[in-house]
Amino acid sequence: MSLVAKTRVKRNAYFDSVVLMRIAAGLTARPEVDDASLMMGTPANKDILREAGLLDDAGSSAGPNDLVIAVRSEDNLVDGLLADAETGLTALPAPTSAGEHGARRPRALAQVAGANLALISTPGAYAAAEALKALKLGMHVFLFSDNVPVEDEVMLKEEASHRGLLVMGPDCGTAIINGVPLGFANAVRRGDIGLIGASGTGSQEISCLVDAGGAGVSQLIGVGSHDLSEKVGARSMLFAFEALDADPATKVVVLVSKPPAPSVAQKVMERAARSEKQVVVNFIGSKLEATAPNVHPATTLAEAAGIACGLSLGRTMHAAPAPPVATRVAGGRTAIRAIFSGGTFAYEASLLLGDVKTSIGHWVSGHPIAFPPGHLVLDLGADQFTVGRPHPMIDPTLRVEFVRAAIQAPDTAVVLLDVVLGTGSADDPAGALAPAIREAEGGPLVIAFVCGTPGDRQSLAAQHRELSEAGAVLAPSSTAAVQLAADLVGARV
Repeated sequence: MSLVAKTRVKRNAYFDSVVLMRIAAGLTARPEVDDASLMMGTPANKDILREAGLLDDAGSSAGPNDLVIAVRSEDNLVDGLLADAETGLTALPAPTSAGEHGARRPRALAQVAGANLALISTPGAYAAAEALKALKLGMHVFLFSDNVPVEDEVMLKEEASHRGLLVMGPDCGTAIINGVPLGFANAVRRGDIGLIGASGTGSQEISCLVDAGGAGVSQLIGVGSHDLSEKVGARSMLFAFEALDADPATKVVVLVSKPPAPSVAQKVMERAARSEKQVVVNFIGSKLEATAPNVHPATTLAEAAGIACGLSLGRTMHAAPAPPVATRVAGGRTAIRAIFSGGTFAYEASLLLGDVKTSIGHWVSGHPIAFPPGHLVLDLGADQFTVGRPHPMIDPTLRVEFVRAAIQAPDTAVVLLDVVLGTGSADDPAGALAPAIREAEGGPLVIAFVCGTPGDRQSLAAQHRELSEAGAVLAPSSTAAVQLAADLVGARV
């Protein structure tokens, strides 16, 4: 029986993008499904579906406000699979459509009396309008959506400032507010360390290392990956800093981000110097100097967590080193291949390793994966790999393909992996990777680290056990994993 790609279109409707990812992940996990996707019918999205061989005439007719359900399977199965996807959608609250916005808003609020925070995860084209409605209702906003124009981000944050409200995002993946996780987050103990992050997995890693170090988190406030850009000007980070500065439950504040615009970095550092709190600043890759006795620069995620724990607990803390490894890398194998799901982990690794590539160029789903020569650090959560498919932290399927390709490449010496636990992440990410890791026996060394805590539903101990039994070497942090890989092949750190 031959494979057939077929679509169904739901006109003038959109659903929560995380829900769509989960439905698509559930379909692609089924053995009879070759590929599946649920996405809005924008021209760019239809190009992606077409390139993946998932677009038929019905899907081609979809407009930007229409939802496209696409499945490739055997001819006699595809209609049933499309029906299953629709059944999954009908089990959800009714989708938003033109003319319904005014009716849905008060109904949603009536269901949660006293709600003061809205979590928005719509396609980027709709996100600013929905966030603005929430702000006008007096609600803080956690904006998971990405692909929101920077002009809209500035508008939303200015509106929020006028109203004394906080916008976390756009492209905000992580927060823990008063102990409640939003987006991707981990079950960390409560404590007196407050985190403000423009980096989702960076914030997760620091919070988990803080937990492992015996300290705890008062609040983890995400601000979105673009907040420290020149145009946005750290509006949300500075607002969040004011809140934590006034919070008696917060003793130490940790700021984490990829390098900000220079003028924005200066503004944030000046504000940190005026604080009565101890402030740890980890602008990954930036060379910072302490601007005041209370400001503590950190160069890596692990160092930031160690400094914060030390300040919280009143004793010197040092980041856990990488474990010793007796295994020698086979001759002819010289390249490190990092296949990450977390963007911050990829960024930190590329900085620590130095001379690395961060792209494989043009890639088409379903085609063979070819790696360029030399060290390579890939963020499989980047748009190139996630448009039309779930994030690899939600569904590791595509990532497993890349891990296998890295293991099979004859010049690969080390495969570096992150495993991220917590809310939003896959039920058993280590279990999904374990079969591929076993294939590395006699070939490259696999080094993995787990971003998680004993309280996470996936079980930190179980994830460690699965990885170790599959043959992976476990590192205590993202930083230690990269350092160990570099030591084995003589790369720069």
